[in-house]
Amino acid sequence: MIKIGIIGVGRMGKIHLENLSRKIEGVDLIAAVNPGAEGQKFALEQGVKNVSDDIDIILQNPEIDAVLISSPSDTHSEYAIKAAQAGKAVFCEKPIDKSLKKSNETLRTISNLNVPFMIGFNQRFDTNFSKVRTEISNGKIGSLRSLHIVSRDPQPPPISYIKKSGGLFKDMTIHDFDMSRFIMGSEVEEVFAYGNCLVDPAIGEAGDIDSATVLLKFENGAVGTIENSRESKYGYDQRLEVFGSKGVIKVDNPLKSNVSVATETGSDLDRHLNFFMDRYESSYLEEIRVFVGALQNKKPMPVSGEDGLKAMILAEAANTSLQENRPVKIASIKID
Repeated sequence: MIKIGIIGVGRMGKIHLENLSRKIEGVDLIAAVNPGAEGQKFALEQGVKNVSDDIDIILQNPEIDAVLISSPSDTHSEYAIKAAQAGKAVFCEKPIDKSLKKSNETLRTISNLNVPFMIGFNQRFDTNFSKVRTEISNGKIGSLRSLHIVSRDPQPPPISYIKKSGGLFKDMTIHDFDMSRFIMGSEVEEVFAYGNCLVDPAIGEAGDIDSATVLLKFENGAVGTIENSRESKYGYDQRLEVFGSKGVIKVDNPLKSNVSVATETGSDLDRHLNFFMDRYESSYLEEIRVFVGALQNKKPMPVSGEDGLKAMILAEAANTSLQENRPVKIASIKID
């Protein structure tokens, strides 16, 4: 039985808390920490007995084996280090920190403490995407030539969130950077990013962009494109295509239903899903199940702190490229 405490019961924390308390075997959710009453109330309703706004109820509890961190991004580093110093295994939502330098320092500290550490890149655990990786590994489409990822949200987050997010590349595209490495099985050696504000001028006034295309050059010679938008009127849009010497493999969007209607006036399909919490419900469950399983079986974490750092390096390179309007070699990015 793995005994767990969770820090942060907001949008993501509620998903993880419900999965831990109701859907994953071999887990005892001991405590939940959240500064606001609404999140604390939710935890109590899910059967968590120890609820507080003080993280010491987790850090100072010797029974707790692992800590799940789903608090705001600017707290991840601090809480991850404190949990590791307390001898707890750590699952941390992305990013480790909005600063690349601090992310590296945090990872180095946790590595020296020798505790299990996993980053929450849930898309790796989506059934369709994981099958793509398996088929590629088995040589199904031969040697890889190109990758295309489309990632569009139904609507932008509040400006208050934008101001604290770290920017599009570190907040949104970071999942696509991780998926690029995961799917292609190769590191990225060069990035060229284009971006603009095409959705909401207020996002630009907050110092960010809402639309971007990123070109990737992989070490294996393949090329990739990532297309992002903060707004998609038809719903959540997450697609992927990999082209190889023997064929192509694609993942299209799941719809709200498989019902189609055809009449003399044409054909209709159901709408896209509303948001990432609908699209990736099963992958959030699976990533925590895998985290718990790795602890139970004393196996390495499937998504390491190093994976989190490499995605951050790509985001930093994309920001540099956008600002300077040039391709950026990944090797040129300084992390210290």
